[in-house]
Amino acid sequence: MTTKPTRGWDQAVFSCGRCGAQHTATTEADYLKAVGVHGDAHAVWDRLNPVERDGFIAILRILSSVQDLATELLALADRQTGPETAGEPRLSRAAPAPAQAGITVQ
Repeated sequence: MTTKPTRGWDQAVFSCGRCGAQHTATTEADYLKAVGVHGDAHAVWDRLNPVERDGFIAILRILSSVQDLATELLALADRQTGPETAGEPRLSRAAPAPAQAGITVQ
């Protein structure tokens, strides 16, 4: 019995020309996602000044260190309707800020 040779690839490595980061993917979809997310990260990083970068990274480190913290904080923000927040704008996940030119949100 003759078998057909397998076509395609088993993995691909994305190497960023700007920062040197490398991401390995085993599917085309994962590769495209890695490239897109990495490009989005550069777009966000480029928009922040050094002080904003430090604060943003500090917050991300806290959120990523405790599982479900981001979810709880978003839920807390959605529930804030008490007198201590009266007159303050209510945070909402329903209406995200419009995407800037050159930033792809996936």
